[in-house]
Amino acid sequence: MSATAPAEDLWQRLDRRMLLVHPVTEVIKFIPVLVGMLILGNSFGNHVWGLLPLALIVAFALTRWFTTTYRIGPTHVELRTGLLQRRKLSVPRSRIRSVDVESDLLHRVLGLAVVVIGTGQQADSGEKFKLDSLDLLLVPELRAELLAHLSETPKAVDTPKFTAPAATPPEREIGHWRASWVRYAPLSLTGFAVIAPIAGLALQYGLGEVVFNSDAAHTLEEGTAALIAVTAVGLLATIVALVSLAACTRYLATYYGLRVLDNGRTLHLRYGLFTTRQLTLDLARFRGATVNEPLLLRLAGAAELEAVMVGENARQKLLPQAPRAAVERTLTELLASRAAMPFADSPIRDAGTASWSAAQVGAPSTAPDDPSLLPPSTDATDDDTAGERGPSTASAAPEAAVAEKSPISVQGAVTLIPHGPAARRRRYTRALTMPGIAACVLLALLAFDVPISPWWLLVSAVAALLALPLAEDRYRGLGHAVIPGTATTPAWLITRSGSLDRDRDCLEGRGIIGWTVSQSFWQRRAGIASVVAATAAGKKRYLVTDLPLADAYALIEAVTPGLTGTHEA
Repeated sequence: MSATAPAEDLWQRLDRRMLLVHPVTEVIKFIPVLVGMLILGNSFGNHVWGLLPLALIVAFALTRWFTTTYRIGPTHVELRTGLLQRRKLSVPRSRIRSVDVESDLLHRVLGLAVVVIGTGQQADSGEKFKLDSLDLLLVPELRAELLAHLSETPKAVDTPKFTAPAATPPEREIGHWRASWVRYAPLSLTGFAVIAPIAGLALQYGLGEVVFNSDAAHTLEEGTAALIAVTAVGLLATIVALVSLAACTRYLATYYGLRVLDNGRTLHLRYGLFTTRQLTLDLARFRGATVNEPLLLRLAGAAELEAVMVGENARQKLLPQAPRAAVERTLTELLASRAAMPFADSPIRDAGTASWSAAQVGAPSTAPDDPSLLPPSTDATDDDTAGERGPSTASAAPEAAVAEKSPISVQGAVTLIPHGPAARRRRYTRALTMPGIAACVLLALLAFDVPISPWWLLVSAVAALLALPLAEDRYRGLGHAVIPGTATTPAWLITRSGSLDRDRDCLEGRGIIGWTVSQSFWQRRAGIASVVAATAAGKKRYLVTDLPLADAYALIEAVTPGLTGTHEA
């Protein structure tokens, strides 16, 4: 029976091949329990203790095929599950916002896939509409039918809600993965996330005692300083190599073959080596994008791209560690696609011309053009974007037409407005506070003849010297810009902050549901404030920190005109 049978037909079951999948997955899930029961059975001399739970787990897994049924109706999608406690989950088709398709190695061998239907809202794992497993050949047709309403033109009130959907708009690729990008994988902390649990488990089970009590450890203790230094360098190099290898392996396995497709209504992501995933995201829930630029990635000319979404995929990663030019190209086309969507429901109306100059927010910009905002199609000379210029000249014309609608691909780069000398002073004050306090404490101890080595003062001095470039980098990374809205395009707020972990957020003005202007005691003394843009998407709170107070209200008025009303400074 087809996976898209009409509602009046009988309830359908999952594919019979799931009888080969679920016992394996359930046994893997309960391996710790099985190992414990096996050890317990061996200690009592009764091996049945190890076979009994295995038989129960397999039997429970087999019952899922008999107890799970689903139905695709004209208005609802329904799912019934449970053996002892029956559950029925019903989802209106008009609320479906995403259809995720996942297929691990076992599913792919058997020609099956896992389909997860999302409504754009947070849900516990037990409340997700999940069909495991369906015939892989039926999935494309099922996904197209479930998401057909996202491509339909809005209908009048008296028009029937469910009619034959219009043809799906053609998809265009706005981003793809390259194998050479794996060189950026070691520049993140994912390798440590893989190695640390393994090392911790090994140490817990006695590996540390074996190493410290070994002959090599005793030889090292009795060796010279040169031997100890060489051993330490070798150990550090080994750790770095293992962490890098783990990061590269995870990067390849997770993002292999990544493609980001856009049809103007939905985003479609495909990626994965062993476990393949296909994600479909409704652009109606798109509220902006975030470019992540941690220090190591930034020094290597790379970044990451996340979509700011409403719902369960609040911060969906679109591009992993990749060259900055590739990230900027995908960001440019993504924001252009959003700007081209209908905007009739927005309260923002501006009859003026659409100029993306930062001076329109009420404060002139004295900062140089920010090279990180340049799209790859501009005549940028930034070394970070050299060698990654996106598409060839043969396709430059259509992409240039798309880029004209993007808020960051304009005549020159969007200029981030600096936050002034007060913000700079706060960066230096915060960076030097702890080394200064430590130096004062050490000097006080030395003044009272407390036996302490003066070399500790050198540590404070080195910490202060390291804090100075960090403070300057934090200030250089601080800035914002506002792209005013017009009758056909939304306003955009662009804010950037951070040094070791820098984020540049591009937030759509119509997605902002509230503002907060706050001042601490020291901020009031300096005449600055922090502005928080509240939204239901992504991080929920987007901060513009240490902004001059007068500019704070001008920023709010520029992004959401009329929201502030009358304000007396």
